[in-house]
Amino acid sequence: MADALQKAKDAALDLVEIAPTANPPVCRIMNFGKFIYQQKKKQQDSKKKQKTTQVKEVKFRPNIDDHDYDFKIKNILKFLAHGDKVKATVQFRGREMARRENGQRVLDRLLLDLAGKAVAESRSEMLGNRLYQILAPVKVHERVARGA
Repeated sequence: MADALQKAKDAALDLVEIAPTANPPVCRIMNFGKFIYQQKKKQQDSKKKQKTTQVKEVKFRPNIDDHDYDFKIKNILKFLAHGDKVKATVQFRGREMARRENGQRVLDRLLLDLAGKAVAESRSEMLGNRLYQILAPVKVHERVARGA
């Protein structure tokens, strides 16, 4: 150990313990500041390459008009093209809760219109006065496999 410390001092470098639990302990002679700098750079580069997906929410009503529906579909397609997930929500008010099947029809129609462009991650779920479903973009290799 003393011999290694002397070699590190002669080379004007640091003696860094790599594996302290090994018998004998494994050490390395290196510039520790440069090593830390390179590690931080690697972490930053790996963060740059990561793709973060967001969940965008689009709200519908059970008795939505065709024009409003088409407008919201265009927004959903933009979000999916960008690589984001979409949470399609049908919000019920008052007496609309008695006709939940109308909201389910809206979500079913949405899935049909987005066939080949979006995939439902789960079945539609009712939470309070909202019926929702999460849609994810279809990956490129899945589109090729289906022939779309």
